[in-house]
Amino acid sequence: MWTEERLDTLLTNPSNALIEDMKKITGDIMILGAGGKMGPTLGLLAKRACESAGITKRIIAVSRFSDPIVKKLLSDHQIEMISADLLEPGAIASLPKVENIIYMAGKKFGTNGNEYQTWAMNATVPSLVMEHFKDSRIVAFSTGNIYPKVAIYSGGATEETHPEPVGEYAMSSLSRERIFEYGANSYGTKLAIYRLNYAVDLRYGVLYDIAENIMNNRPISLESPCFNCIWQGDANEVAIRLLLHADSSVFRLNVTGPETIGVKQTALKLAKRLGKEVSFVGEESSTAYLNNACKMTELFGYPTVSINTLIDWQAEWILSGGRSLGKPTHFEERKGNF
Repeated sequence: MWTEERLDTLLTNPSNALIEDMKKITGDIMILGAGGKMGPTLGLLAKRACESAGITKRIIAVSRFSDPIVKKLLSDHQIEMISADLLEPGAIASLPKVENIIYMAGKKFGTNGNEYQTWAMNATVPSLVMEHFKDSRIVAFSTGNIYPKVAIYSGGATEETHPEPVGEYAMSSLSRERIFEYGANSYGTKLAIYRLNYAVDLRYGVLYDIAENIMNNRPISLESPCFNCIWQGDANEVAIRLLLHADSSVFRLNVTGPETIGVKQTALKLAKRLGKEVSFVGEESSTAYLNNACKMTELFGYPTVSINTLIDWQAEWILSGGRSLGKPTHFEERKGNF
């Protein structure tokens, strides 16, 4: 049976490679935006990696912490929490200086009609963070949405693909990258840009979205015919280990699974496992938002959980009544409206 405890344990069991890298990371680790979808399990993963390595570090989680479930998870595992709204004047300047920053704060959904809030979070806050933590090592989260849509048989955009953001969210995300890059060039800050293209946690993600539509007899859109995704445990490991690759010349990395995954084929597999019929709507396009993960797999190895296993787990989670975070990915969106 799937439970929250089992899921969180799977997501936060450190690999031997992470344990060894944690021994090489000097100083404490602060996670900014730790109350979101990935931050809580990333903090717990870092804590467990330190314990397994036999070392002591402060793992500091910073967020508004509006979700009591998140607060309890972090509190139960003795992870230090600082409650702060990063947009509040003086909030960032009041944070303790630490050697390692994993920057996960950002705004995507609800952008339409509130564009100014998205730009404030995605562009203004990074400027304040870079000024305050200019002597730190920083891994800054970004998104594959900064890339153009590419041909579905292309293998995906690489780190060298020129950005062509569509929509206010994607444009502000590229702005976030540029502001961090400015800091790296101005202050010599060691920086790594982490471009994520869909993590899967079972409580949210592309697979959850498709499965939920099937369970509710809603047709699956084929307009974006394929996608990439990666088990969140693997994605979080990469974020922590990437601290060792941060450099003032700016290190960029696509983080996702190695496969180009078909929406229709995935929906049919999920429907079979869920015991449901599935219908489709829209015409398959010849392009999609896809990231090439070759650089990531060369550095950190292949993800530990395959796409077929993720599909099985997702169906089991849904059928067992597993909780949803209520945060759809809108992976099918092609015009940048979030």
